[in-house]
Amino acid sequence: MKCLSCVSLVVGLALAGCGSIDAVIDCHSICSRYSDCWDANYDVGACEARCRTHSSTDTAYRHDADQCSACINDRACTTVAFNCTLQCVSVVP
Repeated sequence: MKCLSCVSLVVGLALAGCGSIDAVIDCHSICSRYSDCWDANYDVGACEARCRTHSSTDTAYRHDADQCSACINDRACTTVAFNCTLQCVSVVP
């Protein structure tokens, strides 16, 4: 029983950590893509910090960031503009 508790704890901590890493990756890809496609002067660092903060405290925002990241993945900028606005509007301006 004690071993099972330890394994459960380790798995739980690992999964919680993966969520944080996923949010960082999503935030970086979303913010840098916005800069690349629409505004070369966009403050990517501030966007990433804001995105990470919101993702760590707001599950709905984290879901939006995941959806946005999935939508923009491997798409041209013009395609993103038409197909990903709803998924990304709460994450970037």
